Amino acid sequence: MAVIKLSRKGWNNLIIFAMLIMIFLFNGLHHKLGGVDEPVGPQPILPEQSYILALEYPGVRIERIGTSWRIQAEQLQNVEQAQLENIIAAWQNTQVDLGAKTSASPMLVATLFLAGEAQPWVYVLYPDGQQYQLFDRQQQRWLLLSKQQAQQLFIQLEG
Repeated sequence: MAVIKLSRKGWNNLIIFAMLIMIFLFNGLHHKLGGVDEPVGPQPILPEQSYILALEYPGVRIERIGTSWRIQAEQLQNVEQAQLENIIAAWQNTQVDLGAKTSASPMLVATLFLAGEAQPWVYVLYPDGQQYQLFDRQQQRWLLLSKQQAQQLFIQLEG
């Protein structure tokens, strides 16, 4: 049997490489055993405790003025304060299931400006048969909306 003689520097290198291999193995093993942390069940559209400062649709802007809301849109000037509050509440409270990518053309876009966020959150609505798919660009996820949920979130769909 041959005996391997290593210098002190050689042993140090061997120990370093052995430790690196163990770190990579344990890290990979942790991900395999832990599984994917894919959320299951209904998900909120916005992160919890989100504070909406403004909401924009094409040609429409709803913004917080103190404790109330103001809408800036030529075609929707008769929208009441209660309706604006319902739209904002729908964005903050609606729970939806995860959806799937669709090949349909985008229908509407909503841009939300949240307190404490540097960039706005953009959501794109796609028709999908009797339902809708909502693409969350910030988190790169697809959400499944019923027709009623889509009408609550997008005032242009009412009627």
